Amino acid sequence: MTARRLQLPDGDAPTWAWLTEEKPLDLPVLARDICWRYRNEFPDEEERYGAAGDAWCVHDTQYLLHWGAEAVNGYLNMRYQVSWLARVLEARGFPLDRLARNLDIGADVVLSQVSGADGVQLAGVLTDAAAYVRSQGTFLD
Repeated sequence: MTARRLQLPDGDAPTWAWLTEEKPLDLPVLARDICWRYRNEFPDEEERYGAAGDAWCVHDTQYLLHWGAEAVNGYLNMRYQVSWLARVLEARGFPLDRLARNLDIGADVVLSQVSGADGVQLAGVLTDAAAYVRSQGTFLD
């Protein structure tokens, strides 16, 4: 049996998110920083996923950041959104502890790059989502 090569994302991830302050978050910039740190922690992913893995990391992280901002604004339930993504990733054999770690790194990056209460709130949502992923064990039940 031949392993399927991971394809690049074919849809557009959100590029901006607004919190309570007027300046929008540049999601690709934040996501690239998060994924750079993530890939440094997990260098084995380069061999497993190649360049498409980097693209998926940025793509999914932009969604995670967007959902986090929407949760801060009271527009959606972050755990519901993360559950959906975790189910998809787990079904494809992606380790959920790495999704949780991506969320942790995201919280760290947000705290360092998004000022004020907005950054603290968004980081809190991401940290809570990471703890939620770890607490579930599986999302396929």
